[in-house]
Amino acid sequence: MTGIDDLPVRDELRGKSPYGAPQLDVPVRLNTNENPYPLPEPLVERIAERVREAARNLNRYPDRDAVELRTELAKYLTRTGGHRVDVENVWAANGSNEVIQQLLQTFGGPGRTAIGFEPSYSMHALIARGTGTAWISGPRSEDFTIDRAAAERAIAESRPDVVFITTPNNPTGNAVPRETVLALYEAAQAARPSMVVVDEAYIEFSHGDSLLPLIEGRPNLVVSRTMSKAFGAAGLRLGYLAAHPAVVDAVQLVRLPYHLSAVAQATALAALEHTDTLLGYVEQLKAERDRLVAELRAIGYEVTESDANFVQFGRFDGEGGSHEAWQKILDRGVLVRDNGVPGWLRVSAGTPAENDAFLDAVRELKKEQSA
Repeated sequence: MTGIDDLPVRDELRGKSPYGAPQLDVPVRLNTNENPYPLPEPLVERIAERVREAARNLNRYPDRDAVELRTELAKYLTRTGGHRVDVENVWAANGSNEVIQQLLQTFGGPGRTAIGFEPSYSMHALIARGTGTAWISGPRSEDFTIDRAAAERAIAESRPDVVFITTPNNPTGNAVPRETVLALYEAAQAARPSMVVVDEAYIEFSHGDSLLPLIEGRPNLVVSRTMSKAFGAAGLRLGYLAAHPAVVDAVQLVRLPYHLSAVAQATALAALEHTDTLLGYVEQLKAERDRLVAELRAIGYEVTESDANFVQFGRFDGEGGSHEAWQKILDRGVLVRDNGVPGWLRVSAGTPAENDAFLDAVRELKKEQSA
C-alpha cells in the first residue's frame, strides 16, 4: 500500500505529521482554545443580512484587496491597540496561519531561515517547512520565559531572515515583556536586517497591553492577529497583520488572487460591528482563566502564568505521565490538550460550568495520584 513516504515529497516533509488536535464528541471540550460562547443572536442575524447582500454578487470576484474590511480592522486596532493605524498598515487573510504563510513566502523561502523560541506555536515551524524555509529552534528558560541574553546569542549566531515572538505564548500562556521584544528586534537588525513577527493571537486576553505601538519607526516589525479567539469566530478563518505599508505591499506579491471570499469579508465586517459585545465575553473568559489558575494551584498543580485564554498545568512525572493524565481527564468527560510539552497539559478557559467540570476531574485525578 502506498504511503506518504513512498511519494516524491520534499525531504523536509518526510516523517512529519499534520497539525491538529483530537476532535472528540465529549461533554466538555477545552482543548483548542476556542471561545466557548456562541455568537449572540443579533450578530448572527447581521451576518445573515450581510451574507445575503454579498450573495447577490457572487457571480463576481470579491474585493481583491478587502479595502472595507481592512479599514474596519484598522479602526478596531486604533481603538484597542494603543496606536493609530490606517488601512495601508493592515492586511487580512484566511486565518493568521495564512498571514504567517504569506510572510514566510515573502521574507523566507529556500536558502533562508526562521527562528522561534520553543515550546511555542508549532505552526510557525510547520509553515516554515512548507515554504522551504529552514527552521531554527531557539531557547526558552525552564520556566518557559525567553532568556533575553540566550535569545540574542541565538539570533547573532544563526542570523535568521525571520524571527517569531509569540506573546502571549502558545502553549505556555505567558507574555513576553516589551523590553525583551525590543531587544530581540535590535538583535535581529544587527545580525542581518530581518523581519520580526510578533504573534498576538491571544492579546485581547492579556493582563498587559498590545505591542502594536512598536511598529512605529520599525519597518521590519509585524504584529499578527486573529478573529478566531477574542471574536469567537474560529469557524470564520480570518487573520490579519499590522505593519509598515511596505510590508502590506510586499505580502501582496505572494497572495493568491481574490484569496478572501466575499462571504468571509461580509461575515468579518458583521462581527466588527459587534465588537463591544464580543469583548464583553472576553472579560468573562479572563475572569474564568484567572479562576482556573487559582483553583489549579490550590489543588496542588504547578501552573504557568497565563495571559491567554488557556492555562498550562502540571507537572506529571514519568515517561508518558502527561498523556496518561490526559486520558484520565478524558475518561471523566473532559477533553484538554496534550501538546507535547513533557509533563504538562493545557486547558482552554470555558464557561463557568465547563470549568467546574474540568476542576472536578483534576481534583479526582490529584486524589488518585496521591493515594
